[in-house]
Amino acid sequence: MPGRTSDPGRRIDRHPVLEFSRGRRLRFWFEGRPLYGHEGETIAAALVAAGVKTFRHTDRRHRPRGFFCAVGKCSSCLMVVDGQPNTMVCMEPLRAGVRVERQVGRGQMR
Repeated sequence: MPGRTSDPGRRIDRHPVLEFSRGRRLRFWFEGRPLYGHEGETIAAALVAAGVKTFRHTDRRHRPRGFFCAVGKCSSCLMVVDGQPNTMVCMEPLRAGVRVERQVGRGQMR
């Protein structure tokens, strides 16, 4: 996957409510490896485009959760962003160099 921007079939281009613009290409880090997205999209959209399906695991049963509502209501997209747990990546704009990690459970401050 290194150097791969995304699979064009996975990138969210149209949505009935949200607008996704594709700005300049940005490199960010997911669990220590570089991925690429575009300015103007959310972290969640960039992860989905790169083929990432699981964003976190639930606390008790460790069930996988991923991109679901895309409007900040369901909490399925909680991830650790630049060391900050419980970040709703469906609402968080992608920034160059941001570090994103899967979250387990409720998320713990480091």
